Amino acid sequence: MTIRLYNTLTRTKEDFAPLDPKNVRLYVCGPTVYDFAHIGNARPAIVFDVLFRLLRHAYGEAHVRYVRNITDIDDKINARAAERAASDRRNVPILQVLRELTEGTYGVYRQDVAALGCLEPSVMPRATEYVPQMIAMIQVLIAQGTAYAADGHVLFRVKKKADYGKLARRSLDDMLAGARVDVAPYKEDPMDFVLWKPSTPDQPGWDSPWGYGRPGWHLECSAMIESTMGETIDIHGGGIDLIFPHHENEIAQSESAHRGHPLARTWMHNGFLNVEGEKMSKSLGNFVTIHELLKDWPGEVLRFNMLRSHYRQPMDWTVAGMTESWKTLERWYAVTEPLADPPVGAAFLEALGDDLNTPQAIAELHKGSDHELAGGLGLLGFSNVQLKLAAKKAVDDVAIADAVAARKAARARKDFKESDRIRDDLLAQGIVLKDSPEGTTWEIKR
Repeated sequence: MTIRLYNTLTRTKEDFAPLDPKNVRLYVCGPTVYDFAHIGNARPAIVFDVLFRLLRHAYGEAHVRYVRNITDIDDKINARAAERAASDRRNVPILQVLRELTEGTYGVYRQDVAALGCLEPSVMPRATEYVPQMIAMIQVLIAQGTAYAADGHVLFRVKKKADYGKLARRSLDDMLAGARVDVAPYKEDPMDFVLWKPSTPDQPGWDSPWGYGRPGWHLECSAMIESTMGETIDIHGGGIDLIFPHHENEIAQSESAHRGHPLARTWMHNGFLNVEGEKMSKSLGNFVTIHELLKDWPGEVLRFNMLRSHYRQPMDWTVAGMTESWKTLERWYAVTEPLADPPVGAAFLEALGDDLNTPQAIAELHKGSDHELAGGLGLLGFSNVQLKLAAKKAVDDVAIADAVAARKAARARKDFKESDRIRDDLLAQGIVLKDSPEGTTWEIKR
């Protein structure tokens, strides 16, 4: 089959042709595991899971390698680990505290994305397990003059990379004006970025030729890609917010270390996600985690709702949209039961092959009754039982019981108008009352 993907590097849609059809390589920037992942983090997890499934369908399950890293060394993680260490009476090393923190947080992330229907990647490397490889890459860059050590730091000389900015399509002056750069006395140029930085004795760190310290965030991905998949991969993915500086800096350091060989042949980025029309922010009170949402919504509803928008377009997450997605899935599952190993419809597959056009793929499902045909690529195929159980869980049992009691009282005083009003109000919410000599029961009808 033909797969066409939009390449951020070239700003065009291109036919996808892997370097080696028997070793298709996909890398996606994963979570920074200091806290629960928010709903925006669910978008790349879902989008690139669909791509992973599509590539496995096209090239064979054994021939696709999907790597999604874990950032488990970072200033926010360090701060959280320091808070824990301060109250930890065991007097254990800070790296052990950090490992326990990130292990627990990542465990929740894995459960959350599994509930969203995402397959586990082939490899999930932790940054802390690749520090020797990061140090080795820095040494290569220093030896060739594209990096330099200063005051316990090691920095990349941006001006040594003539095509720096080619992914973001911005000049150095534009990037300097729009970036939050750290102007420090040890820098030769304000745009030079950190490959290694010193740690204090109470911070996580490793011994290196430049002293006790830790790697820069950008370097972590470059070293993990090299170690798990080689110098050049087929596809590098992530959120659009990572284009600059993260992915731009990955390109600079990897291509410099690898004699100009490209880091990735295709770059893919999913668009921003807002919540109810506003940028997600803790200060606005609209910061929503995947973990919280899964308490009220089935994972399949979250996934389906996310895929109703094209991955490159901005998306507005709303309760109304989630409700509509839930009702659509229930209508489809009323027609057909999910299959364990479903076939894939040709028109559906063609839509996904056109730069993961999931809205068109969903439109193809609307045309027919064979909705299980999408299951093999992760749009459907969970279980309608999950939806029904979640629907019952989402209903406020106490409120319904109160309404049933109020209706019973109205009937006892022969206020049948009030009794009918309560019944009709519940029916409008999809709750059907059933009267019998034993009393009144209710069930959900969506």
